[in-house]
Amino acid sequence: MCLVKADKIIIAGGSGFLGKALTKVFSQRGREVVILSRKATPVDSARTVLWDGKTIGDWTEEIDGSAALINLTGRSVNCRYTERHRAEIMDSRTLSTRVLGKAIHQCSTPPRTWLNSSTATIYKHSYDHPNDEETGHIDASPVGRDRFSVEVAKAWEKELKYADAPMTHKVALRISIALGQHKGGAYDIMQKLVQRGLGGHMGNGRQYISWIHIDDFCRAIEWILSNPRPAAVYNLASPGALPNKDFMAIFRKISDRSFGLPAPHLLLEIGAFFMRTETELILKSRYVTPGRLLSEGFTFHYPDIESALTDLRDKA
Repeated sequence: MCLVKADKIIIAGGSGFLGKALTKVFSQRGREVVILSRKATPVDSARTVLWDGKTIGDWTEEIDGSAALINLTGRSVNCRYTERHRAEIMDSRTLSTRVLGKAIHQCSTPPRTWLNSSTATIYKHSYDHPNDEETGHIDASPVGRDRFSVEVAKAWEKELKYADAPMTHKVALRISIALGQHKGGAYDIMQKLVQRGLGGHMGNGRQYISWIHIDDFCRAIEWILSNPRPAAVYNLASPGALPNKDFMAIFRKISDRSFGLPAPHLLLEIGAFFMRTETELILKSRYVTPGRLLSEGFTFHYPDIESALTDLRDKA
């Protein structure tokens, strides 16, 4: 039987923004971090092991006896949804989840907890219904133009649910927009728009933005891992979701910009075409609340967008 290494954390797809932030926190706690990556990309304070995200290999030995597995694998959705890109987005999420389930099933000493990424986009486009884990509406909407994204989220979570890992707590993480100092990330892009005078509301400005400060994201992950019997689903979002119009107004205030040109729907469609992305990422209303974290007693350091943006500005 493999001995349990209580300090060992495996992060699949951990070479990106979220994985690096978690690695920094875990290493500061004195924990061993192993990154499963398709590329030999070095990550500070972690050991990288190659895998292809879809087939069993020597990498499975790292999982046996580890304390926890966190899966962040998934192709970026910041692209045009061509047939090829749709297949890559779907397969990168479902196949990686499937093979991790097989790896855990083969372990003589499986990890106690498996946290698997999902997305807050799974909830229905809504202006007036806050979606928590118990009462959230899971469905696509013609207004949100999100049928493909919801299909991906549902297939992703289905792979986790039916993975044969009876000795491991399986947790789906419905992650909202994570805000942090990361080149090319959501905060970086919005900051540049605001600085250039383009930080007005987008579309009708009514669509909700659900977000979480990167520090609270990492703290929430630690919170869930410390729970001996975690729930099957957690929304990783701050309690401070707000409409795009209000979000951008606060962003301008924090950035000392009094004016920002709005971007009507047609302009967004044109811009998305030339930037090779989709307007769904901007126009879908994601009204998500962290019901389960709050009911368990988790306290957010950045519960409102003004405190979050002020912190990120001051850290720049």
